[in-house]
Amino acid sequence: MTNNASRYTKTAVILHWLIAIAILGMFALGWYMTDLPKEGPKQMAYDLFDWGIYTWQLNEEASPRTFYFNLHKSIGITLFGLIIIRILWRITHKPPALLATYKAWERKLATGTHHLLYLLMIAMPLSGLITAVSSKYGVKWFGLPFIKGLDDAGLRDIFKEAHEIIAIIILVALFLHIAGALKHKLIDKDDTLKRMSL
Repeated sequence: MTNNASRYTKTAVILHWLIAIAILGMFALGWYMTDLPKEGPKQMAYDLFDWGIYTWQLNEEASPRTFYFNLHKSIGITLFGLIIIRILWRITHKPPALLATYKAWERKLATGTHHLLYLLMIAMPLSGLITAVSSKYGVKWFGLPFIKGLDDAGLRDIFKEAHEIIAIIILVALFLHIAGALKHKLIDKDDTLKRMSL
């Protein structure tokens, strides 16, 4: 059964853009934090990325690396929750039918890329969560204890590598998704992008 409406629901649109921005932000944060030294001066407050916009106060001292890794985990857990909501919304609210002007290969590529993105959106935070739980530190959600660490270095290494590989695959899938959207906007000049706007 397909939706006869020509546009996605407002909830689907908001979740789509919120998750997209969060995923890109998580990539940026991931690259930023991995370059931080393992040993660093501990402090109780952090000016986020030294931008002078917001200073984050902590309950206990942490090194820059610890602070940003914990921030990455906390945002990742929140993002995982949003992704679950998005998937449940998609299951209970059928998307609009693809435009009749799409060629057969465009329909297959669009459908395949969407399915791959949904799979990756589950695999990415799940692999990150298992990596974090496998460490001795466990997971805190914005400073609140969430899941204790298992201190299993072997399991941690496996899922850390999986997390990094999934990141590369999701970047390729996102590139395809964005390239497709731009093609429809700039070359085909159809209503594809309007369907995912408020």
